[in-house]
Amino acid sequence: MALQYQGTLTPDVLVCGGGCAGIGATLGAARSGVSTLLVEWAGFAGGILTAVGLPYFDGIADIGSDRIVTRGVPLELFVRMGGCEPDATHIHPHNPVVNNIEALKLLLDRMLRAESQLSFLYHSFVCGVERDGDRIDTVIVANKAGLLAVKPKVVVDCTGDADVAAWSGAPTEKHAELQPLSLHFRVGHVKQTPEVFNRCRAAVIRAHERGELPMFYGPGVSFMFADDEVYVHGIRVAADATDPHQLTAAEVQGREDAWAMFEAWKAEVPEFADAYFIDSGPCIGVRETRRIVGRHVLTEEEITRSCRFDDAIATGCWYLDQHPNRATVGSAQDTPKVQPTPYDIPYRSLLPREVSNLLVAGRCHSATQLAASSTRVATTAMAMGEAAGVAAALAVRSKSSLPELDHVCLRDTLAQRDAGSFTDHEPATIRRHVQIKRGLKPEQLA
Repeated sequence: MALQYQGTLTPDVLVCGGGCAGIGATLGAARSGVSTLLVEWAGFAGGILTAVGLPYFDGIADIGSDRIVTRGVPLELFVRMGGCEPDATHIHPHNPVVNNIEALKLLLDRMLRAESQLSFLYHSFVCGVERDGDRIDTVIVANKAGLLAVKPKVVVDCTGDADVAAWSGAPTEKHAELQPLSLHFRVGHVKQTPEVFNRCRAAVIRAHERGELPMFYGPGVSFMFADDEVYVHGIRVAADATDPHQLTAAEVQGREDAWAMFEAWKAEVPEFADAYFIDSGPCIGVRETRRIVGRHVLTEEEITRSCRFDDAIATGCWYLDQHPNRATVGSAQDTPKVQPTPYDIPYRSLLPREVSNLLVAGRCHSATQLAASSTRVATTAMAMGEAAGVAAALAVRSKSSLPELDHVCLRDTLAQRDAGSFTDHEPATIRRHVQIKRGLKPEQLA
């Protein structure tokens, strides 16, 4: 029986997924003057920053020099959050904190609502694809209305798992051993002392040895939101998040592990004697699943050599951040960190093979497993998304195919927006070096 659709939508550009890459893609396309539809499964945008609660703007600045290398939408968002001035060229620390996740949700809503060419649907899942030759003809969206048929000219897959690419038949890859998933959580009424971090670590090790905590890393315990509140990242669960059974089990295990960690601290760490569990992120964080095998596969060798590409559309700078599926004490890795200097991400790594009207941005773009451990972070994904959105709009307006799009025109367009590869808008002089500001003022949400 043929599917029964409750309606048909025909945007120029469809962006699937409203995480960091999706926000960049949506704003990039809509601000280029084409009708744009964003479809997001959650009730808000922001992805890892909001749905997972990982509050770091990783990748915005070079770790070695504090120089901002990811501008455009990521820097605009950080400025509007009150983090720095618009003309800042350096920030410290290099991975600033999103100090109010609820305010960020509201800010993203307002940024989306401000664009006349943009519409968006929350609580809506992309669930299927229909192809016509080498093009995606229809993307099927499920929500409370039933099934919607979306017939865009260009699709941007920002699902994180390359869902649209995989369903459309584009080549993808997925390693046998994937990086573990992590649930993030907060605990309140904790006393801040010089000894608390080592005591937390020792208690977690003992819980692991007793079999109460299968895996962990760190743990990272940070007093970042309030003087008596800790943000914790240290949960580690092995799973393939493209398998719904494994993903469900991982969500359950993540909560069990977070509670086990909390109870160990309540019982054994004096600073947690009166502590209470505030909350965990709305969903568990996923580092890695499928990636497309695109027209260029970015490698770790290219990253560590800081290779330059003629079709560079974004800059990465995060270290090779590969998490193992085992317990690691004091650090996320059990091997030395490899820190590259800023490197180019080519447009071709956003282009899947065999599907001509599809772009893929974020952690599922075309890269080796180790290379993707650097490119997957929040602001790098957002920069890739913005480039994909602009490319989609240029293709629509020029009636060009995505593979044949003039990459010089794309780079020039991004540079005019103070976006794209940092080598395309390198300032002649250092204009402003700033310390990260704290606090989001109400007028900055306007």
